[in-house]
Amino acid sequence: MPADYSAVLVFILVGIGLVLFTFFFSSLIRPHRPDKVKNETYECGIPAVGESWTQFNNRFYIIGLIFVIFDVEAVFLFPWAVAYNSLGLFALIEMVIFIGILLVGLVYAWKKGALEWV
Repeated sequence: MPADYSAVLVFILVGIGLVLFTFFFSSLIRPHRPDKVKNETYECGIPAVGESWTQFNNRFYIIGLIFVIFDVEAVFLFPWAVAYNSLGLFALIEMVIFIGILLVGLVYAWKKGALEWV
């Protein structure tokens, strides 16, 4: 039984070895010429203003999480829609419950003002 997993262990070790070798080899051949301009903060071609450790508004993260939730919903909807004819009424009820839970979450976020962009 353990011999069956030896091929998996070899692949994992070879993969880790290739990654480590690539990092080591690239550190050997890369040019290393630090410069004051290279070490400055780059902000889309515009000179940086202020410090780099500024705090962002939490709304950026909340909007991002809500986007991810509804993106994952779309990922679950596509396979369900493709196989809808063979799934039957039970799958339809499950999907209505799933979408209902997501809509309750969306209404909750909307009522809390998480979607307001100030």
